[in-house]
Amino acid sequence: MPAFAAGAIPNVRIRGVSMDSRTIQPGWLFAAIKGESADGYNYIPQAVANGAAAVMGTQPAPDGLKVPYLQISGDIHTAVACLAASLHDFPARKLRMIGVTGTDGKTTTTSMIYHILRSAGIQVGMITTVSAQIGGRVLDTGFHVTTPESPDIQAYLAEMVRAGLTHCILETTSHGLAQGRVDACDFDAAVITNVTHEHLDYHGSYENYLRAKGLLFESLSKTPRKRIGNLRAAVLNKDDQSYAYLKRVSPERQVSYSMQNEASLWADEIDNQPTELGFTCHFGEEKTLRVRTSMNGIYNVSNCLAALGLCVNLLGVPAETAVRALASLPGVPGRMERIDLGQPFSAIVDFAHTPNALARALETARGLTRGRLIAVFGSAGLRDREKRKMMPAVSVRLADLSFLTAEDPRTESLDAILQDMALAAVEAGGREGGNFWRVPDRGDAIRLALQSARPGDLVIVCGKGHEQSMCFEKTEYAWDDRQAVRAALAELLGVPGLQMPWLPTSKEKPGA
Repeated sequence: MPAFAAGAIPNVRIRGVSMDSRTIQPGWLFAAIKGESADGYNYIPQAVANGAAAVMGTQPAPDGLKVPYLQISGDIHTAVACLAASLHDFPARKLRMIGVTGTDGKTTTTSMIYHILRSAGIQVGMITTVSAQIGGRVLDTGFHVTTPESPDIQAYLAEMVRAGLTHCILETTSHGLAQGRVDACDFDAAVITNVTHEHLDYHGSYENYLRAKGLLFESLSKTPRKRIGNLRAAVLNKDDQSYAYLKRVSPERQVSYSMQNEASLWADEIDNQPTELGFTCHFGEEKTLRVRTSMNGIYNVSNCLAALGLCVNLLGVPAETAVRALASLPGVPGRMERIDLGQPFSAIVDFAHTPNALARALETARGLTRGRLIAVFGSAGLRDREKRKMMPAVSVRLADLSFLTAEDPRTESLDAILQDMALAAVEAGGREGGNFWRVPDRGDAIRLALQSARPGDLVIVCGKGHEQSMCFEKTEYAWDDRQAVRAALAELLGVPGLQMPWLPTSKEKPGA
């Protein structure tokens, strides 16, 4: 817990807490936190003007402040999370809290667990980077892939308690863990998908990144005693390089899963078809069941095993119930999502935005077509620079044609990003103008990829998936890859359809 500066804590009634001065309401506390691009300390006057009853920060109080100021030492993010939890009467202590983390597959695995538990009659809520689902309500959780801020999480959890839910699955990113957004979530179980190359710009090294993921598993032993009892259990991927470390920092109760080795549960006899993924799941030595799901990709075997390990081995869902649920699992938005307007080739949108995820998506897509594989993707600005070298190499190796384009360049030069990507593609054996192209405007890249497709080919657009915006400089522009593909297909086929979203790289004028 953070320490408070010397002096009496002001006796002020607080009705809410926020780190964004624009959202402050009368009676709320404003937490002045220094972020990546802005310092909340500079926005204290705006927060007070909006009705802040108090301010909390790590620096001394500014001169002339008319409301009480609480100076703390230590992690202010933890302080905000604890304050938000207390304002809602610590809702996580009334729920069975399940955290799902990993580099790739978090949202899919979280959705699998949610669907299995609902199919088993369990009253469960879910918070992912796509949405929060609370009873019959579906709430958008934001533009970009990240764990929501702690006040939002605690508000969602409180709403789940009021709705009579008993379980919550929370998709948990490394940023969310490192920045204390999921503090006071009092986890009972933790699930890992994998830990591969990602976010090294933020964490500095793979080891630091792995340690950030490990915070979820270490937190299990710190969860306070709950009236519903404490599970304190981990679900670990025995096939992943993270296994040894996470096994060491996790509580004693562990479930392992594998496609290569015997584990608590393991898979073999894998059959990956264009319309169905099947495999045999061994629940230890006592039970073996055939699993079928409409999701493609051998990597989804691991995601299924993680979900089954949590639901069957730890939460007691009958294995037959869980397997039936996976057979009826609806598609996850932006994950190998097919777009079909009647064109004579396949078009898919996927969220793959890491080297490992791109490789797995392209390998899966290759198995779905007898024609050529055409890939469209970019690499984000102000993020891990190694990715922009690794991803073109992956695509040159696995795809027939590659279109390198924009993906959230932010304040970096898009031309410089594409130059780095093109050099990496050439080093991997690519030929610019032969099997790969630089197309700065993402809409144009999608158009050209679709125009290049012959009957029987497959075009896969990677990197954005479900996301609803793209960042240029510091502005988020409305963008949806699925809308863009539909718009480009309508243009190609000469049929009525959606309009291509506009970006600053577009040659067209907005709304033209």
